[in-house]
Amino acid sequence: MAVVLVSGGLDSMISAASAKAAGYRILALSVDYNQRHQIELAAARRVAHELGAERHIVLPLDLSAFGGSALTADIDVPKDGVQPGIPVTYVPARNTIFLSLALGWAEAAGARDLFIGVNALDYSGYPDCRPEFIAAFEGLAEIATKAGVEGQPFKIHAPLQHMTKADIVREGARLGVDMGLSWSCYDPAPGGLHCGRCDSCRLRSKGFEEAGIPDPTAYAVKPQD
Repeated sequence: MAVVLVSGGLDSMISAASAKAAGYRILALSVDYNQRHQIELAAARRVAHELGAERHIVLPLDLSAFGGSALTADIDVPKDGVQPGIPVTYVPARNTIFLSLALGWAEAAGARDLFIGVNALDYSGYPDCRPEFIAAFEGLAEIATKAGVEGQPFKIHAPLQHMTKADIVREGARLGVDMGLSWSCYDPAPGGLHCGRCDSCRLRSKGFEEAGIPDPTAYAVKPQD
């Protein structure tokens, strides 16, 4: 059994599918942090159902009270193309917070495995997607929990860690999942469409294109590199 972070995005979907393919029973955790793209929570419910999660918790935790991100505050989502550096869509300490919540549920449920869908594309922009972060959190889990202290350490699985977006799309195809159930856009367009202009839309579209697999996503505007 594993606690799997399921945001509703493509990466978290393929991470969850990897857990299922490895034989884990899935406890799916999504966080309603009052994000701009609330529509992703509907996708998370679809994904959890599609993958046969034994339980799916959507936990309310309003990070807009802190702000500091284009996803949680009145800050425009960039739409001029992917730029170097840490983007304003970075949510302060988000993965640290989410993994802490997943760790709490895992310990309570008797699970010792956690899955998160971080990947190589996020290294340059998001500090909490790096391998060093995953390793450090795993070490923290061992010393911060009753289970860890008693010799039952936790394993943080990041199966997409060294994949490009194209690799992730290919893996989704190999696993046979319906990637059209996922949601990536940071700033949804009217009618429930991906905007096609934010970084996440551009990376998603490019991933399908480079993988040579038809993109099932409905965009308001065709994404450009």
